[in-house]
Amino acid sequence: MHAEKQQHAFEPKIVAFVCTWCTYAGADLAGTSRLQYPANIRVVKFPCTGRIDPVFILRAFQKGADGVLVSGCHPGDCHYMAGNFHARRRFAAFRQLLDFIGVDLNRLQFSWVSAAEGGKWVDVATELTERVRELGPLREFAALEAEEHWSGALATPELQEAYNSI
Repeated sequence: MHAEKQQHAFEPKIVAFVCTWCTYAGADLAGTSRLQYPANIRVVKFPCTGRIDPVFILRAFQKGADGVLVSGCHPGDCHYMAGNFHARRRFAAFRQLLDFIGVDLNRLQFSWVSAAEGGKWVDVATELTERVRELGPLREFAALEAEEHWSGALATPELQEAYNSI
């Protein structure tokens, strides 16, 4: 018996910045296991969460994301030794900045999902989508897109590609 797809008045756009080695593999496991989760999430894959610049999160909001998920390897399991520890510290400070500029912190989630945790990926994706759906659209950053004059250089073609794909 198929469950009917529930229709909502607002469907949020969520960008997920994920680690290739763990969270991306966990999301892939969820897909190959035919586990259902909301289709609202657009995944952007990075070698490590330690490579995710907070500017990418601001860019995602600027380009119309209503929520952002950052997810990688569990602490101690990083393929690059300590990348996820650096990311955790960076995003703790970044959350304070978002709060200062008036972004509801319920729109940003940081999580650990391993390659073997397809079910946890489903839970994280579903919970964030439902939470952001209740908050409604994020419109505060839309005007910034027209005014962008950011001149930062992205050091590698990989980062340039990730930035442009947001």
